[in-house]
Order: sequence, then C-alpha cells, then structure tokens
Amino acid sequence: MAVTIKDVAKAAAVSPATVSRVIADNPRISEDTKRKVRETMKHLGYYPNFQARNLVIQKTQTIGIIMADSATLAFQNPFFPEVLRGISSRAHESQYGLYLSTGATTEEIYEEVISMTQGKRVDGIILLYSRIGDKIMEYLYNSNIPFSVVGRPDVHTESISYVDNDNVGNSYEVVNYLIGLGHQRIAYVGGGLEYVVSLDRLKGYRKAIEKEAISYDPELIVNQSISTGLEEQSVRRLMQLDQPPTAIVTHDDLIAYELISYLQDMKIDVPGDVSVLSFNNHSLSEHLKPPLSTVDISIYELGLHAAELVLEKIKDREAPVREVTVPSRLIERGSCRSL
Repeated sequence: MAVTIKDVAKAAAVSPATVSRVIADNPRISEDTKRKVRETMKHLGYYPNFQARNLVIQKTQTIGIIMADSATLAFQNPFFPEVLRGISSRAHESQYGLYLSTGATTEEIYEEVISMTQGKRVDGIILLYSRIGDKIMEYLYNSNIPFSVVGRPDVHTESISYVDNDNVGNSYEVVNYLIGLGHQRIAYVGGGLEYVVSLDRLKGYRKAIEKEAISYDPELIVNQSISTGLEEQSVRRLMQLDQPPTAIVTHDDLIAYELISYLQDMKIDVPGDVSVLSFNNHSLSEHLKPPLSTVDISIYELGLHAAELVLEKIKDREAPVREVTVPSRLIERGSCRSL
C-alpha cells in the first residue's frame, strides 16, 4: 500500500499541513522540522507527486539555465560544469530541477527563453553571463520574471540580483603582482568586449599599469570571442613586437592552455622567456608543465549563490534585490618568474 502524506505526518509527529509546507520548502518552517520530516519521508519511502502538486500551485519546480553560447560550445569550457554543479546543489536542496538552453545562436537562445517562460516551463531563470545590451536580460527584466545573473549587469544594476567576483580588483591584483616581479611589458589577452567581465578586467589592468606610471600600450591588448578561442596569429603578433611582452595575463585558464601551446610551437619558454597568469583555476591547471599561476574565482560558489538569488525571487516576488561578491585568491605556481 502506498505511503501517504498522513503516514509521514503521523511518523514525524507533525500535521499533514506541515509536511506539505516542508515539501514546498516553505521558509516559515524551521530547518530542524524540515530535516526531521525529510528523514521520515526517506525512511518510509514517500515520494511527493510533484506533477499533481505543481498543477495546483501553478509551479514547475524548474529553473532555466541560459548560456551565452550553444551548450555544445559552452561545455568545452570547464567553467560551465563547475558553475552548474553549484547551481544543482542549491536547486536540489529546494527540490528544483534544471532546464538548460540548447539554442545554437543568440537568436535561437532568445526565442527559447521566450518559449520556456511564456510556456510556463520554468519558474525562474539564471543567466550565466552578462553581456552589454543583452536583449534576453532586457526581456526578463521588463517581463518581471524571477531571474539572477552570474556577472554584473550593465543596466538596471540596482534592480537585478546578481553574483560576481571583484573583477576590476582581481585584474588589478594580478597585474600589480607581475609588476612586483619586475615586469613592465605586460600583455592582456581578454574576452570579447561585449561582456562586462572583459571590460572590468581590462579596467583593472589599466588601473594597475597607470598607477605605476607605465605607459599603456594598446598593442599589448588582445580581445577575442571567448567561445572561438585564441588565434595563433594574435600570439605571433604579440611576440614579434619590437618590444614583446615579458608577461601575459589571459581571460581564463582555457585560453592560457592555448597560449602556452602556441608559445611552445614558437620555441618560447614559459616562464623563462615570458610569464603567464590567468583566471578560473581549473583542475588541470596545477598539472600543466609548468603549473599555471591563476586566480581561483570560486566557480562553485558563483553557481550556489546564483541559485539562491533566483529561488528567493521565485518564492517571494517582493524579495529585496541582492548583490553577492564571491571572494577570489591568487594562486602562485610555476608559470611566472621574477625578472
């Protein structure tokens, strides 16, 4: 005979209404009560009929995850599985599932977002990027749909909940670190300037350079699409300058891997001839030869907080807007040397 909600209530010594509220993750129920009821449900083998419940409360118990590029391209970068791990962890606690965007182009992704929100397939959205003039973010904002952003929005900043690192400060720190090692010719290989993170890191780079009265040289700056990767031609142009860089900062570890491979093909030694420093601290970075110096931006925590922010808005449309800054730390390894 199937276990009922009344059986759970009796075994947990609470009311059936309390069990229902625990299933709904009602914030007015204490964590101790939630834990006791969930343990009882597990012990008795009780599984809520979410489909029937969702029809009543008009909820899907699903969060839409939107990537800047197609899923095929996105998952080539270790950032996305790790940020999804953080999102999944928090979503699972609230018994929410995830719905990943699958469009191959920006336009397809935009149409998919409209379809999944107007078709009531998700209760809220997490954007895994912040792009200048992004019409998906504008649509979500104007439609009053619960959503959060990984990255600082370029508009409506005080009206959108988001989680980010201090990208200006992080970039300033790494350039200042290289200057402290004696480097003056520091190149910056960043992502496309349509992304807020790229603009913020370039701002931090310039701030550190100008603070030390080092002349800003636009020839040392390379910006390219994050999804298409680093072009060998760009690396060759940098290293064939009359005064080539002695250090290079890259947008993320994946670009650093490509950069080091191109440098090796050019018989340029890292760090003997040029130091390399990056962002993200992917798991492979410490196993490179040489191990990559990088900034750990706490990717898992970015996902965790992004899920918390959208769940707050799903559960209470009047919940205050929040900005969460996740700490980062510079990890010194073997790819940088003192001059």
